[in-house]
Amino acid sequence: MTNEGKKLSHHILPNSAQLLGVCMTVISLVKALHIGHAGSIIDKLLAIDALLFTVSAALSYAAMRGSYRDNYEKLADQLFMIGLFELGGCAILLAFEII
Repeated sequence: MTNEGKKLSHHILPNSAQLLGVCMTVISLVKALHIGHAGSIIDKLLAIDALLFTVSAALSYAAMRGSYRDNYEKLADQLFMIGLFELGGCAILLAFEII
């Protein structure tokens, strides 16, 4: 594995953990504000997003420690990007009250 690959895993792990916290915070706010049906959809999307960030963090950790480093890191990167786009989508839905 190259040094660049190791650096990628070192970036994915803390950022995934931080974005997991963001998801949990927004879920809590949506629940506290009682937004209604739209809030119910958004909190479910954010729960899936939190799961994506959790798995991404675990895979990036495994990439730093395990024997299938390249495979874990590639999958961690893909899940991180999917989660990032989903989080952005949820922000748009919430901000513009699309649903």
